[in-house]
Amino acid sequence: MTLLKVENLKKSFKDVNAVNDITFQVNKGEIFGLLGPNGAGKSTTISIISTLLNPTKGKVFYRGEDIFKNPKAIQEKMGVVPQEIALYPTLKGYENLKFWGNLYGLKGNNLKKRIDEVADIVGLKDKLKTKVENYSGGMKRRLNIAAALLHEPEILIMDEPTVGIDPQSRNHILDTVLELNKKGMTIIYTSHYMEEVELLCTRISIMDKGQVIALGTKDELVNIIKGHKKIELTFDNIPPNLLDKLKIIEEVEEVDSKDNIIILTMKNGDMAFKDILDKVMGTESSILSIDIKKPSLEAVFLHLTGRALRD
Repeated sequence: MTLLKVENLKKSFKDVNAVNDITFQVNKGEIFGLLGPNGAGKSTTISIISTLLNPTKGKVFYRGEDIFKNPKAIQEKMGVVPQEIALYPTLKGYENLKFWGNLYGLKGNNLKKRIDEVADIVGLKDKLKTKVENYSGGMKRRLNIAAALLHEPEILIMDEPTVGIDPQSRNHILDTVLELNKKGMTIIYTSHYMEEVELLCTRISIMDKGQVIALGTKDELVNIIKGHKKIELTFDNIPPNLLDKLKIIEEVEEVDSKDNIIILTMKNGDMAFKDILDKVMGTESSILSIDIKKPSLEAVFLHLTGRALRD
């Protein structure tokens, strides 16, 4: 079932097209990833979906309804974890959650119960009496998530939730995302960290310069560069004429060498592996290592844009 649908969305700031005619849909119960470098248009897209910004052009539908005709319909069902920390540093953790809970219309025992539940989810139950200014960066991020969960949203938007935090808090947040999704929550997750998106997301939209340049499951995206598996062979000494012998193997697309390493780009690495070994074993040099590099989302982004994701 389609929960959220973005159609031909565009947002311009004077002469800059921050979001340029993008279309995608988010299905109920999935983790949908928006992957791209800083400045790709991810946060602007999220701000429009959250009804914080009006689009220059295009529409967003939530359960089939135009969100800008009835913003409250989606606001009541959405939790947003912004990229910037949205907490009051001089208030305690509990007081922050109480403040946000009141804004969501929660009161009394129901609010207390939800504060206990969300604090437990993010692992901060024993830190609620501490002022937020004394929290670590990771703890602030986790409290930010707790605040967005108080009203039990149907869809959770997380905008770069692990930026600038310690590995332990990062792992806790990633585990929390997976656990929330396992319980049925639909999540839109934006990041420029390739490994996070690969770990978490059911489907992925790769954004660059305000546009969606690829969309699909991880396997579907990697299939874009299906024939770009690489095999790296490290020798004590590269044998004479070996490069020429490897070039004639049908499934070898490209042969490069650097120092004592031969790099093969394959059409089908599995089929050609025996032929490669036969050519190598017919020489007097020794192989020190063989490294098979399968296509990744990083390679897909490089293939589509000509640069690495974090350049």
